Amino acid sequence: MTSNPFFERSTLPYELPPFAEIDGEHYLPAFERGMAEHLAEIAAITSGDEEATFADTVVALERSGALLTRVSKVFFNITGSDASAGTDAIEAEISARLAAHRDAIYLDRDLFTRIESLYRRRDELGLDAEELRLLEQYHIRFVRSGARLDAAGQARLRELNAELATAATEFKHNALADTNAATVIVHNVEELAGLGPAAVAAAAENARSLGHAGAWALSLQNVSNQPVLAELANRDLRRRVMAASLGRGLGEGGRLAVRIATLRAERARLLGYPDHATYEVENQTAKTTDAVEEMLGRLVAPAVANAQREAAELAAAMRAHGSDALGQDAELRSWDWQYWSERIRSERFSVDLEVLRPYFELERVLRDGVFFAAEQAYGITVRERRDLVGYHPEVRVFEVFDADGEGLGLFLGDFFARPSKRGGAWMNELVSQSRLVGTRAVVVNNLNIVKPPTGEPALLTWDNVRTLFHEFGHALHGLFSDVRYPFFAGTEVPRDFVEFPSQVNEMWMTRPEILANYARHIETGEPMPADLVERTAAAERFGEGFRTVEYLGAALLDWAWHRVPDAQVLSGIDTEAFEEQALRTAGLAMEAIPPRYRTGYFQHIFSGGYAAGYYSYIWSEVLDADAVEWFTDGAATIREKGEVFRRELLSRGGSVDPLEAFESFRGRAPEIEPLLIRRGLAQ
Repeated sequence: MTSNPFFERSTLPYELPPFAEIDGEHYLPAFERGMAEHLAEIAAITSGDEEATFADTVVALERSGALLTRVSKVFFNITGSDASAGTDAIEAEISARLAAHRDAIYLDRDLFTRIESLYRRRDELGLDAEELRLLEQYHIRFVRSGARLDAAGQARLRELNAELATAATEFKHNALADTNAATVIVHNVEELAGLGPAAVAAAAENARSLGHAGAWALSLQNVSNQPVLAELANRDLRRRVMAASLGRGLGEGGRLAVRIATLRAERARLLGYPDHATYEVENQTAKTTDAVEEMLGRLVAPAVANAQREAAELAAAMRAHGSDALGQDAELRSWDWQYWSERIRSERFSVDLEVLRPYFELERVLRDGVFFAAEQAYGITVRERRDLVGYHPEVRVFEVFDADGEGLGLFLGDFFARPSKRGGAWMNELVSQSRLVGTRAVVVNNLNIVKPPTGEPALLTWDNVRTLFHEFGHALHGLFSDVRYPFFAGTEVPRDFVEFPSQVNEMWMTRPEILANYARHIETGEPMPADLVERTAAAERFGEGFRTVEYLGAALLDWAWHRVPDAQVLSGIDTEAFEEQALRTAGLAMEAIPPRYRTGYFQHIFSGGYAAGYYSYIWSEVLDADAVEWFTDGAATIREKGEVFRRELLSRGGSVDPLEAFESFRGRAPEIEPLLIRRGLAQ
């Protein structure tokens, strides 16, 4: 193929990929040429006999692989947000080849010899701080990628990496297919009692789009406890929804998970580590498994105690309501928890989900909430670019400007759920910022908001609003990046630090001056009453026990899969039995609170980048809670504090040690007490 939009740098603003020109047939040729060009560039680096220099080795590495980077960023965003049979087939073919390509670079002995030579002479090279860190990080990456293994070890490592890449791709495809297949179809609208009119209309539209005209379809999100369970009054329908949710991945998904965990355990041993968790954590801010286990262990007992108190209240509320709603089973079940929690919130705090929704219309939350908060804190402005197109008709493109009017980059918003999109919410970069190659950031936020019928406004839940603010925090991390080298750009930081900026950004959703600007009734324009805000915040605190146990269940399940020291132990294991034992050992075996993700659809750890790292959400929340306390203390204005936060943390990416940057910004090491207070875990 002679003409391919990936073969040259885009001429669109900020090098936005030319989506109008990209077809499915362009990906594979671009991957193949990209890998070939990259290997040729590596060969050029290693061809000389002269002593390695920082410029001809490390900087050359940073400049290499541009075409492969362009196609990879676009393609892997598409596979998550708008997958098709065609992209699935390409991904299945290319994943193992990309793993082999990476190994060809990081197991290149001539290239590692040059890196090792520079590393040994690093104090003599006159490098500045960012250059020195880049050299050190490359050396770490080569060593952790197996550069010091013997020939036999490297050969086995290549096999393991290829098998892992293939299995992870299969897991992702299986999880999406299982989730779509588990959609609950309802044929009697009376069963949907409790859902508001907008939600019922959306379910009807969803069913029509899936070929079930005249019915109602409840599609699942990629979590165990489906949000719709809070609203459905019909207990049997709630049971069906929960059974569909928890039943995903019990067959092929579980088999693939065991295979992936087994391969990871073997690879860790090959690289000299007792287990995969030890290998992963070494290069994170936590550094050791002891540090992770100490932090998680400190949270389990008080979280369970909180959840048990909540469970007692829920069970009492169920019994008080009478047997008509319970049938023969009077026990509090997992499918009851969210519904009765919502009843208690509604009665005790006078908060009703349907009363909240009209205050949270998507467009207003986005412009007058998310964007407005960023303007107040950082001085930026955001303007929609209707002349630029995204990768799907629903994708919107915005240009982001700094306080001085200079363009920072582009933000793409892909907000609605569809069968071709995986569940959850996430941020991707289509172009990374780098002064070396002269690029500004182009970032994407993907969410899974239920799309309303044509012409109707999208009314959000409280959790949807939080997710919008959270994901835009990731976007700001990418947009504010101001580094020289692509290696460090934006969110290229340790995984247990990457959630920190996004979690901090959640603080703005309830800050009075921000909330008053966006939380206005869609029909009357009236602001959300202050007492309703206070009641909603109080109602949210009521569920902290549930939320913490649900999260810890997933984090410790992830940890259990990756602390297995012997790969053979996992062979033929039953995933449900493994889960049950792991949760019991952790002290989290509460049947009414399943972990946020079960093994068969735990994409974060089996097809994402969070293996042995799901703990990072709460690890980052320690930093977040501490930083929010800083934001709300003192005499400095929010604008002044925003500038400090941006300069010291958001703009620096991975170019400095993240914990050192935090300590410089905060004036001390992070403390866990603000998190314990926030989650109701402090004595």
